[in-house]
Amino acid sequence: MSSVSIADRLKMSWRLPRRRLLHVVGRIETIRLLRLPTLPGRADRLIIAPQDLRTADPTRSSEIYAGRFAFAGKIVVCDGRSPFEMTPPSDEWAETLLGFGWLRHLRAAESTITRANARALVEEWISLHGGWNALAWRPEILSRRVISWLSQAPLILDSVEPRFYRRFMRSLVRQVRYLRRVAPSTRDGTCQMQARMALVYASLCMASQMRHLRNATRQFVAEIERQVLADGTHASRNPGALIEVLLDFLPLNHAFTARNIPPPAALQNAIDRMMPMLRFFRHGDGNFALFNGMGPTPPDLLATILAYDDAGGTPVASATHGGYQRLEAGDCVVLMDTGRPPPLALSAEAHAGCLAFELSVRHQRVVVNCGLPATSRENWRQLARATAAHSTVTFNDASSCRLGTSRVYRRLLGVPIVAGPRRVPVAREDRDGAVVVRASHDGYAERFNALHQRTLLLHAGGVRLDGE
Repeated sequence: MSSVSIADRLKMSWRLPRRRLLHVVGRIETIRLLRLPTLPGRADRLIIAPQDLRTADPTRSSEIYAGRFAFAGKIVVCDGRSPFEMTPPSDEWAETLLGFGWLRHLRAAESTITRANARALVEEWISLHGGWNALAWRPEILSRRVISWLSQAPLILDSVEPRFYRRFMRSLVRQVRYLRRVAPSTRDGTCQMQARMALVYASLCMASQMRHLRNATRQFVAEIERQVLADGTHASRNPGALIEVLLDFLPLNHAFTARNIPPPAALQNAIDRMMPMLRFFRHGDGNFALFNGMGPTPPDLLATILAYDDAGGTPVASATHGGYQRLEAGDCVVLMDTGRPPPLALSAEAHAGCLAFELSVRHQRVVVNCGLPATSRENWRQLARATAAHSTVTFNDASSCRLGTSRVYRRLLGVPIVAGPRRVPVAREDRDGAVVVRASHDGYAERFNALHQRTLLLHAGGVRLDGE
């Protein structure tokens, strides 16, 4: 069983002090910006507003107007107080509130009242948390808020007074400047990707940030090349990461075009690779297989993204870089996890489900993994990551991976996988219309001197699945 390498230990030894230093420097800069004159320069204005592809529900605007904020399975009734003064019922609720993605529901309502409500809520946040708040200014939340404010600028800034416009822009500039400092300390994976995307969005949309576009794009491209693998899977091996990333990639591609700037080739190439993988992970009922942090599939978001897929056609059979196999015949679909755990820094949501498989026939899923629930995900995450929560062999009531639960790990990486299968050889062959996949992993070798081997044979026509 593999363990944390010396290189990873060295990286962790300096990552925490570096993160603290970056945050201190960033806060100093934001405080300095507070002391600048209130009148902005001519360059402090928005040029474009990117599209928000996430589905909006106009009926939710009346709930928000009434002070009823329902996020992540929790409901908070404000009773005349600001939602930013309330005690959050969960971290997920707080992250959703402070990310401001819910502004799209107000915009969808298309009314004077909702526009005024949106401005009032933004102004409340600036008054209460615009100076500083440890949770609200966390890089992963900050990056989502920057993107949300830019996307919903037509809602927030429509027919506003110059005073509010200046205040809004001043706060946005402070947040972007802070994010630029602390982006390297953002948690790896999709959070790091979103932080880099937020800086590119800001450079394209804000006149005062255009001079930063070249450097922001260079760092963003580096993340694309590191996180989007050659077969289109995400380096975290979470199928749901494809949906989250593409929801921002597609509007960003259009934002470059709107500014008459050619999008980076790496961005378009990544989109072209990721689109086929959306079809790769789908069962006959349209839902994604539940591997490595995937929960319920958001059908509305998936349909929105697939509308941009011009290729269509049959999904690829093998995602060798991501570590997955797809067997399909007739009405039968089998998806199998045949990969090693992702790198340490990207494994905070990865599961110990090596060689697990899912089976569906037409619109019915027959064999599945547990996956994560739609709400209260953090309460169930560590249980859902165990090997026992997957359709694969559990040996001696132990998981095939070991999780790092120490305080240092939690502060830096969450709960990463620190040991797991090192060798997962895979062989695939077609035999008279049938598909055979043979794979094994050594996740139990060191502790129990046991090797897990699995063979799946899907017969022609999809009428029978044999397993060994």
